[in-house]
Amino acid sequence: MHTLFACLGSGNCFKPWLALHQTGQSVNVELIDVLKGEQKSDRYLQINPAGVVPFLQTDAGADIGESNAMLWFIAEGTHLMPDTAEERAEALQWMFYEQSKLEPFISPARFFTTILPGERAARAEDIADWHVRAAVGLHHLDTHLESRPFMLKSGYSIADIAVFGYVHVLEEAGLSLLDYPSIARWIDAVRATDGFRPLSELGQAELRAA
Repeated sequence: MHTLFACLGSGNCFKPWLALHQTGQSVNVELIDVLKGEQKSDRYLQINPAGVVPFLQTDAGADIGESNAMLWFIAEGTHLMPDTAEERAEALQWMFYEQSKLEPFISPARFFTTILPGERAARAEDIADWHVRAAVGLHHLDTHLESRPFMLKSGYSIADIAVFGYVHVLEEAGLSLLDYPSIARWIDAVRATDGFRPLSELGQAELRAA
């Protein structure tokens, strides 16, 4: 069984967790409370010296960091991996795009708007800047999704999971889905895929089983 070290509410932690469930792979989730600094504890640093989550220990004993690298590993040999070299390259393109044009702006805006709202006023200028930067990436994504139900023409894949991680909580960052109708439609389509589980359930089933 794989072990995923994750924190509640994280879009990056959500991505490998969702992919594992949608491919039917067994996973044990160990929750790390980053607000309490548990990712920098001596115990966790022995597991992952980088001191960040998510972090995946595979059932074969490999250690994998970076959420999109985990997606690539999890999807190997499953329906989530695109079939052709061209579509695998396109999937990677969008996975890189998510980490450079979307997550760096949606994630901190959401953090100081919803997760630590007491800091919202002090970070108002930063949040406004993140909104502007996120909007550029989101408009491009919305245009891309106008002509297709999922990120790739062949259908649902790890490209969708990678982008979905933070885009689906953009309203928690203070942005509006009304500005992005194609993204809103796509979010509903992802939620309707087989085996989908929402971010709010991350770790719950595993904790109940323990």
